[in-house]
Amino acid sequence: MTINRRSLIAVLAASGGVLAMPFAARAAGTLDEVKKRGTLRVGVTQAPPWYSKDPKSGDWSSGLGVFMGKAMAQTLGVKFEPVEVTWGNAIAALQGNKIDIMFMLDATSERKKAANFPEAPLLWYSLAVLARDDLTVKTWEDLNKPGIRIAVPQASTMDRWTTQHTPKADIQRFPGNAEAIAAFQSGRADAVCLFHPPLLAARQRLGKGKIVVPTPAESQPSSAALRKDDTAFTAWVDKQLADYYKSGQTQKWYEAALTDFGLDPKLAPPVMKEMIK
Repeated sequence: MTINRRSLIAVLAASGGVLAMPFAARAAGTLDEVKKRGTLRVGVTQAPPWYSKDPKSGDWSSGLGVFMGKAMAQTLGVKFEPVEVTWGNAIAALQGNKIDIMFMLDATSERKKAANFPEAPLLWYSLAVLARDDLTVKTWEDLNKPGIRIAVPQASTMDRWTTQHTPKADIQRFPGNAEAIAAFQSGRADAVCLFHPPLLAARQRLGKGKIVVPTPAESQPSSAALRKDDTAFTAWVDKQLADYYKSGQTQKWYEAALTDFGLDPKLAPPVMKEMIK
């Protein structure tokens, strides 16, 4: 029996095969599709300083991910198109061809099964503390003293790190980030230890405390998620991220986003690993 192209498409459609085929196999690829469509669709979610929507205009006007997405769109000669997603459904939005890229997603082993990630890091964020303004903190050893109360989420990276590096301190363990921050806010803790992004929002909300990355610094990279198996677009994004980072542009966008968020960039840790002292 001979099956021509039309018959094959009919069979695949009937079985759901066309829908199941990877996007890269169904189209020329993200780069070509973006240029044909005339827009670069960037996943966005309200999370300053990474993404921020102006409540008055409704425009996604600030945030490192917004600035970076607009720059990539300009390089490609297309418009920046923000598409609202959540952190939890961003990968599904990529798989469903709703967005082309989502910034500030870490390249975990689980996510790598469903999405591509460039080799170059988007930025680095570090294990930090939001400490009392009058507390001297430069190193973890400064916190490793009896009577220093450090709030951490229980059974987390922060719990393990402080247990190892500040065993003399009074480490107070809480169910999650919110409870640990609340302990600092109420004065039941002298410092709260988290990776620095959530501490930025906490510092802005509380209006007190200082964010410090104690040395030795414990840092990890964040990345950008892309559609699975689209190697051409992944290579292109990889080059853009590397260029932004090496030129210092990533740090500049980050500082601009912090300023828009109402934070003094001098009060926040840098996102370039080489700048962390």
